[in-house]
Amino acid sequence: MIAAGASGREWAVFTTVLWLAVTLVALGLRPPLPVDETRYLAVAWDMWRDGNYIVPHLHGEPYSHKPPLLFWLMTAGWHVFGVNDWWPRLVAPLFGLGSMVLTMRLALALWPGLVRAGALAPVLLFGAIFWTVFGTLTMFDMMLALFTLLAISGLVGAARHGGRGGFVLAGVAIGLGVLAKGPAILLHVLPAALTAPWWVPLLAVAPATFDRRRWYMGVAGAVGLGVVIALAWAIPAGIKGGAEYRAAIFWGQSAERMVDSFAHARPWWWYAAVLPGLVVPWLVWPPLWRAFRRLPGLIGDGGMRLCLTWFATAFVAFSLISGKQLHYLLPEFPALALLAARLLGPVDATDAEIDARPLDRWLPGGLAMALGAAVMVAPRLHLPERAMETVSEIEPIWGLVLIAGALVVVFPATGLIRQAVRLASVSAFMVIAVHLAAKPLLAKRYDLEAMAGHIAALERDGKEIAYFGKYHGQFDFLGRLKRPITAIGLDTGDEEKFLKANPAGVVIAKYDNLPTEAAPLFTHYFRSYIYAAWPAAALTAHPGLGSRR
Repeated sequence: MIAAGASGREWAVFTTVLWLAVTLVALGLRPPLPVDETRYLAVAWDMWRDGNYIVPHLHGEPYSHKPPLLFWLMTAGWHVFGVNDWWPRLVAPLFGLGSMVLTMRLALALWPGLVRAGALAPVLLFGAIFWTVFGTLTMFDMMLALFTLLAISGLVGAARHGGRGGFVLAGVAIGLGVLAKGPAILLHVLPAALTAPWWVPLLAVAPATFDRRRWYMGVAGAVGLGVVIALAWAIPAGIKGGAEYRAAIFWGQSAERMVDSFAHARPWWWYAAVLPGLVVPWLVWPPLWRAFRRLPGLIGDGGMRLCLTWFATAFVAFSLISGKQLHYLLPEFPALALLAARLLGPVDATDAEIDARPLDRWLPGGLAMALGAAVMVAPRLHLPERAMETVSEIEPIWGLVLIAGALVVVFPATGLIRQAVRLASVSAFMVIAVHLAAKPLLAKRYDLEAMAGHIAALERDGKEIAYFGKYHGQFDFLGRLKRPITAIGLDTGDEEKFLKANPAGVVIAKYDNLPTEAAPLFTHYFRSYIYAAWPAAALTAHPGLGSRR
């Protein structure tokens, strides 16, 4: 147990232990989730298997939807540790851990005299359940969050200390951010850089004078360095990948998506509607509500202004962009954590700590216990048939884990940081309890390893394999397939062409209800669907068998 007077560094260590527990449980109990996680694993597997390090590929075709950095890191780990399942799924969580460390360091750089802010910031960041859950997924946004933090830290360093080092760090971070997820990093970083006259002179350690010309030249140099780093990959990739791939990486995955998204299009107000749910449990933590009374006294704080600019401009920009996903806002979560940490800290040396009240413990703790109780009684409730099918596969006993964790919160705690750490611990308990409770459901409905094993066995027998419909690579890595699977049923005549060329081949198709006019080689349940593997002869004898749903 950490002493009541623990330093920010010790609380950061404790938060790291919570991160490790959540990560090990999540990766140990949850299979790679289709279609996103399995697709990114498939791209990395293709890169490793066929040596496509410049132009990423998915089932034999150039994959232009994401830049290559995540796939490079996955394959780099395989070069060190050998091909395994755990390393590629650990890459993104490690970026989440790094983001928590950088959030603490940025808090101390913005407010060097406020140790409490540095201690609270990573705790508040980790404790947001959306961040905690998403930090265990194999996606790109934790990488983008870390590079955003690096770029902002570089700008703060340039503002406080002068010189070129801060701008160089920001430029490298921008370049790596582009390689991680494209030009979107500029939406997270440039507003803070361009509004520097509003926040730099008011930093706790501010420069004697603020030279706008020098600043904006430094910003231009940082962006230029980032562009050079990105083009060092994009130019050879565009040449090697061809005209269509070149158009996609230079235009299609940035400007077109901003103007008229081809996926995830949602109304402008959607982020405002969902954001409150993303910051649970801090949304129901009364000390944070009361801390807002300090906001008027902090308007002149340069660090607050920086974080407000960082969050608000990205929030508005992403609200106006057509394509919206919850995880697009993850690089702004450190800004929210820093704002909350500063509000909860003293305005000055004479300001008292936020007063403690019983509601501070019982409101979030009681809600967490209620959720744990709901997990326990859900299988006994009379729910709609489809919901009941899902609930019946949950292990209700693990609701006790959440209740036990919530009990920690309701006991009196000395000090605001200790309260926050206890609540962050409940977030960790909640994520762990949900994974434990859902383990049978995840294994039955989402684990494609057995199906991939069947397909790999067919490949070893020399069978050519096709997938009817759009194929996302969900079997490639799990089955360690040696050849790409052919997608059919997308263009006129491609099914007939495959069947004629491969009369002994196999076709994989997905159904709501399994057809009965032929016998599949094997079947596999996935979510509410059924995968079936058909011999090519069955599709030849029964036209339309693969397209039936």
